[in-house]
Amino acid sequence: MGDLTTVILAAGAGTRMKSEKAKVAHEAAGRSLLGWVMAAAEDAGSVRSIVVVGHQAEEVAALVPPGSECVFQAQRLGTGHAVRMAAERFTPETDSVLVLCGDTPLLRGDTLKSAWGNHRDSGCSATVLTAMPGDPTGYGRILRNAEGHVAGIVEHKDATPEQREIREINTGVFLFKASALLEALPLLENKNSQGEYYLTDTLAILIGLGGLVGSHLVADPQETIGVNDRTQLAEADSVLQKRIRERHMKSGVSFRLPETSWIAHDVEIGPDTLILPGCMLEKGTVVGPGCIIGPHTRITGSVISGGVTIANSVVTESEIGEETKVGPFAYLRPGSRIGRHVKIGDFVEIKKSVIGDDTKISHLTYVGDAEVGQRVNLGCGVVVVNYDGHVKNRTVIGNDAFVGCNTNLVSPVEVKEHAYIAAGSTITQEVPAYALGIARSRQTVLEDWVRRKGFDKSGGK
Repeated sequence: MGDLTTVILAAGAGTRMKSEKAKVAHEAAGRSLLGWVMAAAEDAGSVRSIVVVGHQAEEVAALVPPGSECVFQAQRLGTGHAVRMAAERFTPETDSVLVLCGDTPLLRGDTLKSAWGNHRDSGCSATVLTAMPGDPTGYGRILRNAEGHVAGIVEHKDATPEQREIREINTGVFLFKASALLEALPLLENKNSQGEYYLTDTLAILIGLGGLVGSHLVADPQETIGVNDRTQLAEADSVLQKRIRERHMKSGVSFRLPETSWIAHDVEIGPDTLILPGCMLEKGTVVGPGCIIGPHTRITGSVISGGVTIANSVVTESEIGEETKVGPFAYLRPGSRIGRHVKIGDFVEIKKSVIGDDTKISHLTYVGDAEVGQRVNLGCGVVVVNYDGHVKNRTVIGNDAFVGCNTNLVSPVEVKEHAYIAAGSTITQEVPAYALGIARSRQTVLEDWVRRKGFDKSGGK
């Protein structure tokens, strides 16, 4: 079996996206449109991808991973011209050529692999992937000869009323014998209203040279939909989300109101985890087994161990240990590492800090640039004052320390193991092990001060 090389057309301007970003760089389910197409080609068995770039070429080329390559189409003279440029990179090992558009993220690798197998077995010079949508309006129709082979493609605007009754359409995906494609490309002409070289014209050329053109019907027409505007981008994202959630559910993950949650393509979720409504699990996130995530929780690029509960919170580029509880309304910022059996409560913010096992930070607390030991208790309203206006300083709190409510820990400072801090203190110096740190003024009571100052609002009663 010869090698399969994929040519991906990604040179268009995508003006209907109304964007400064290249169309194929827009993302669906956390991956670029081009990334989805390249992944499908790889899953189909393609050993090499050649991406034709043009508009915003540098941005598009940056999406192409090592092992693939780009060719630059300076003048965009049509699909046939683009493939002709890519063909200059073919090698003697190139046996079959798959041509894809860079804006079709719904194509599955299994579909392309099946089409490639049928193409090889048929002996055809070219194979057109076709579909049968409910409404074929606007698509090119497949014309067949008496033997059932593809005789040509007629565009909707050029079709007769009888031809418009044909439901089978051209998807824009083609497979070629490399030798046949190389024979046909130099014969392309641009004698049309657009002055462009159309890849579809190679079919008639191949038929004229005595070759056969076959077809492969894509069972699900939805796979072949291209993205040309923001509405279609949202539709593609919705389809991909459904696939992703179904994949996780088949692996033992439960969703409440699954359509309300958004999951990036590379997210890993362990079995027996429950995803509650309104969650976003973004790129690079790993969730262990037996977790409860949500409702209304966003996790980005983080590793969540087994048995963790996170409610109504934001977790970004952090790690959370087993059986820890986070939220509601907590915020874990990048660089945070939370231990096992930890409690991160409501309106707690952790930034670039290490929190030891069995520590409790229950509510209304900020911990930044700190190392907090095991079995520590941080009371309500504790603030690690980590910024002096020039640099971020570090605070260290030892194992089994207790920090009372409304305490300020002015970094850099260290609270040793087993130390206690009295509520309302502002700590600026080290507190030794087993010591009690108190840093507040002594309470003074001035009897009858309100009346003497004239602040009594009761009228003297």
